Amino acid sequence: MPVTLEDIAKLKPLNRALLALDLGGKRIGVAASDRTWMIASTLEVIQHEKFTLSAKRIKDLYDEKKTCAIVVGLPLNMDGTRGPRAQSTADFVRNFEELYPDIPLVFWDERLSTVAVETILVEADLSRKRRKEVVDKVAANYILQGFLDRMENVCHS
Repeated sequence: MPVTLEDIAKLKPLNRALLALDLGGKRIGVAASDRTWMIASTLEVIQHEKFTLSAKRIKDLYDEKKTCAIVVGLPLNMDGTRGPRAQSTADFVRNFEELYPDIPLVFWDERLSTVAVETILVEADLSRKRRKEVVDKVAANYILQGFLDRMENVCHS
């Protein structure tokens, strides 16, 4: 079961980074924060073909980056309900938790993140091909930065 914002806030004194995932059907965008939880940076895109391979790569990144939790973008519908993509994300998280029960995961509402990122990439004049290559990891970065900005308020209130 994913943890709450308050649970994640308790991990900040560990001085460890956060990882973020933008789960897609074919690709998983990955981003990481710095240890102070101020800045998100893109990491990579995992080509998602088999769950166990993708989960193992995420676990490896979690260990390599010395992170303390994973933020998972939850693609809710505009009215806040869960559609097929959100259910697929929840299923992925549930399966991941079965493999790695000691890794804290938290959902983060990612409504419109891909649209916002696409707009940014178009304004940056990236070609359609280049946008397709980077959109997932930039979306993970966008998700994580939004989460970090929110955590700034949670940790100081």
